[in-house]
Amino acid sequence: MRWLSAGESHGPAMGIVLEGLPAGLPVDLQRINAELARRQAGHGRGGRMAIERDQAEVLAGLRHGLTLGSPLLLVVRNRDHANWTREMDPAGPPPPDLEELRVPRPGHADLAGALKYGHRDLRNVLERASARETVNRVLAGAVAMQVLEPLDAQVGSFVAELGGVVSAARPELERPARELALAADTDPVRCLDTAATERMVAAIDAAREQGETLGGVAELRATGLPAGLGSHVHWDRRLDGRLGAALLSLPAVKGLELGAAFAQAAGSGSRAQDPLRPAAGGVEREGNRQGGLEGGMSNGETLWLRLAMKPLSTLGRPLPSVHLDEMVPCDAHRERSDVCALPALAVVAEHALAWVLAEALLEVFGADTWAETMRRAARAGSRWEALRGPRR
Repeated sequence: MRWLSAGESHGPAMGIVLEGLPAGLPVDLQRINAELARRQAGHGRGGRMAIERDQAEVLAGLRHGLTLGSPLLLVVRNRDHANWTREMDPAGPPPPDLEELRVPRPGHADLAGALKYGHRDLRNVLERASARETVNRVLAGAVAMQVLEPLDAQVGSFVAELGGVVSAARPELERPARELALAADTDPVRCLDTAATERMVAAIDAAREQGETLGGVAELRATGLPAGLGSHVHWDRRLDGRLGAALLSLPAVKGLELGAAFAQAAGSGSRAQDPLRPAAGGVEREGNRQGGLEGGMSNGETLWLRLAMKPLSTLGRPLPSVHLDEMVPCDAHRERSDVCALPALAVVAEHALAWVLAEALLEVFGADTWAETMRRAARAGSRWEALRGPRR
């Protein structure tokens, strides 16, 4: 499978083309819209979320709720575009009174993008670098979730730390991932510790008053995965590397931890591994310190990882910057933004995770039709018998 997205933050729409879905896969548009709504929630979001009411439209590849095997084309209209038609006009010269944006924001893509592509007007960079682009990640992931769940796999997330406030909640790894996500959705910051939630909300409110932004840590889980997704044989097939590419490409994400990696780095090897022992029907591990991954492959345990999100670059009280025409110091440009988008980032990350896992599952079980995919998955059964084969 593969996907390609398009769209600018204040353009007419965001859109995505998905290729490689088997024919006959049921796709529920209302389920996609529910996932888009989850992305828009969370204490600390900015004024843009009061304008948008994201709804997916299908323009190709789906008929009567089933995929055709051809590319699936989905779009979400940007309601805020109506307020930006002069700035975002795709045809003709810019209006003579339209001022070019020439002051970059520290920490954002503005300056690096302008240097790379030769843009004078920094809006040519920030429109695509905006986190509005994550609408497309949710579109892709919401379809991927509908691939995963009939194959008994699911993903979820929750906020583990925000603005220096650490949640004491540590849900058991066996808990179904979707159940975990829906429980987090009932909380204003998607935290599972009520006492921590109160402090997180207060931290966001204080940051807003100070013109600041906040980041934090989100935890992701995937349950019901079979062993053997990904591969050890080539670098670009390793599941951990593919997860890194998908998750570290999310806006403002600066760190990824698989399992208990950072704690293990300070300890010994005997405490970092999960001892094996015989069990009914196969082999079991005494723990899950590796986070469900060994040798670039899923090992049948719950996949769990943590993402570090930096505070957002657009501040209510802008940092020092430079006017690129006069080359003199000035305050950075201020664009409408969130105070904290970590709860939304956790939801977006679920969808990035779902896409990678759906792709890996279809590499193992996939066929031209969804019916054959399901038959292959049902026939797979346990692989333990093959391990017990006669010695040569």
